[in-house]
Amino acid sequence: MNPITLDFPYHEDSSQLFEALAHSPWAVFLDSGSPHSMQGRYDILSADPVRVLITHGEETRIQHIDGTMERSREDPFHLLREALGPAVEGVEGMPFSGGAIGYFGYDLGRRLERLPTLAEDIENLPEMAAGIYDWSLVVDHQEQRSRLVGRNPARLERYRRLLQRIPERSTQTRTTLPYRVLGEVCSNMTRDEYLGSIARIKRYILDGDCYQVNFAQRFSVAAEGDPWQAYKGLRQLNAAPFAAYLNMPHCQVLSTSPERFLEVRDGRVVTKPIKGTAPRGEDPIEDMMLAEMLKNSSKDQAENLMIVDLLRNDLGKVCAIGSVEVPELFKLESFARVHHLVSKVVGRLAEGEDALSLLRACFPGGSITGAPKLRAMEIIEELEPHRRGIYCGSIGYIGFNGDMDCNIAIRTMAHSEGITRLWAGGGIVADSDPEAEYRETYHKASALLDLLQRMEKMNSERCG
Repeated sequence: MNPITLDFPYHEDSSQLFEALAHSPWAVFLDSGSPHSMQGRYDILSADPVRVLITHGEETRIQHIDGTMERSREDPFHLLREALGPAVEGVEGMPFSGGAIGYFGYDLGRRLERLPTLAEDIENLPEMAAGIYDWSLVVDHQEQRSRLVGRNPARLERYRRLLQRIPERSTQTRTTLPYRVLGEVCSNMTRDEYLGSIARIKRYILDGDCYQVNFAQRFSVAAEGDPWQAYKGLRQLNAAPFAAYLNMPHCQVLSTSPERFLEVRDGRVVTKPIKGTAPRGEDPIEDMMLAEMLKNSSKDQAENLMIVDLLRNDLGKVCAIGSVEVPELFKLESFARVHHLVSKVVGRLAEGEDALSLLRACFPGGSITGAPKLRAMEIIEELEPHRRGIYCGSIGYIGFNGDMDCNIAIRTMAHSEGITRLWAGGGIVADSDPEAEYRETYHKASALLDLLQRMEKMNSERCG
């Protein structure tokens, strides 16, 4: 059946519409950041998938809408391709008209590369969790137009009615519990431990093991209540073009990522790695000075170029010979809390390759591993005390038509079993200043940490 589309009233802030879905099973909100950020264009909202795929270790569970379940030890990328089926035509002018939405955790890379098992897996979350969605609401902020799209008329009508009630509901008091932070945010490393690990990475670089390693620390805090309420606050503090909120049975994911990992449109491929970061200034003059310093930093340009070369090689595995190009190098892009250097690598999928073979060839993203990728991942496993989980994986969609868009899951929080966790890191190279690298992690995590600290303060004031 061809997709059915229904026009729907446009809302500048799609989070108001998502209120109707936020607590539904497998509710997903791929968020461009509007109206707080103008860098993105489309929002995609959905819930209640007809099938879900959950990969944990070597096994993938495939659960169907009728309650039946299968188990498989096959390659998760292959299983997802089977669930999507042969590519079918989408809807012109819409980025998504049904397909898979979910996350691919960093540790899914263990299915692709042989890695040591050293870091502790305290979250114990699935490495992949994706739903197959037969309907969605797509909001185009550029055209100021919203459309419902799906293949099942009854389900489409059900969600049209649900979403139409939201304007009146949004004026009423919701009965959900607020999100409450129950203590202080703690890192999984002391400052001295972090600096000591950077020293070890620099020794590996000097010994010729690698050129760059992306090293991160993890923060955590006890919390209770509704993470969706936290996400609404987070998107106001740190709106970003590749943000997302996922409500899954095992966790809630809150991401305000600025980084596009991979986009596929009609076989054309784009990746936009970020390497190079500076904080925003306190005033316009300082802000401009910090931006110019970053733009002209030879160290940050060298880091960025290493990752561009890595991604050129990754794309070359599945792209047509001669099609991989670098049209943009070291472009300055500014976000709510930081400036970044962003490059752009493009290509065209070779005959017989598709979005999932591209994702598999490039996963996890080079900007959050280092170079060469495998050795960098081995060093990360050795020095980071806990597995990354969702952090530095990818969140996004793969459409029934074969198109794909997914982020790098940075500036991301995961809430499960009463604990909220977030991460921040940076690329370490031979001439990295350890103190500056340590400070940079706090610049990157500032919005997420500010949100948690505000909520901890609010809770203390209530109790006091």
